[in-house]
Amino acid sequence: MKHNKVGSVMTTEVVRATYGTPFKEVARLLDQHRISGLPVVDDDDKVIGVISETDLMVRQAEAPDPFAPKKHARLAGMTRAGRTRAAKAGARTAGQLMSEPPVTVQAADTIVEAARAMARNHIERLPVLDEEQRLVGIVTRRDLLQVFLRPDTEIRKEVVDEVLVRALWLPPRGIDVSVTEGVVTLSGQMERKSETEIAVSMTRQIDGVVAVVDKLTHRLDDAHLRPQEQALHGVADDWLRRL
Repeated sequence: MKHNKVGSVMTTEVVRATYGTPFKEVARLLDQHRISGLPVVDDDDKVIGVISETDLMVRQAEAPDPFAPKKHARLAGMTRAGRTRAAKAGARTAGQLMSEPPVTVQAADTIVEAARAMARNHIERLPVLDEEQRLVGIVTRRDLLQVFLRPDTEIRKEVVDEVLVRALWLPPRGIDVSVTEGVVTLSGQMERKSETEIAVSMTRQIDGVVAVVDKLTHRLDDAHLRPQEQALHGVADDWLRRL
């Protein structure tokens, strides 16, 4: 089953900064290009950090007020987050302002993997690297949402071709497949219960599928059998072991 890759939806024209890019130049780049963040690269185009609007806001919020009473900072007693905020308060360059280590993805990663990385790290964009770990693009949440714009007819074709025919060795019309607004409904009878579970699980993994409605029935309940007793075949062999 083929998944859309990050490289197919990423933006290749990447606005970037280097370690020595001045603070005001970073702010200008974000404003000029109407973006909320950018990667920081070294001389070899390797990503060494990222800067977001939040980093700039921390810089401004933590900057000392010339009219406020002076406070004696005690960095040694600060938490790691507190020390980071204090350091950014005096940042003059992108390298001093950036967050590190950067969270990145490969151009060959799937859209699902990129989405999980964004959700896990609570971020809105990811620098995209090539096989040599160099910056080749940027992918945002909006880019990843393109996967849900796949036509229903295209999704249905992949369910039939990849799940039913290729994985389960069923005739194309052996199971009824309907797709409405990304919701896939599977109807009909299969030989074994394990096959219905594989069909539903694999269909859920297809790019653009919002949900799966399971209306499948089975003739034989093989749930009590061990995997080696189930006479598995083809791609379905691996999938059953994941269930």
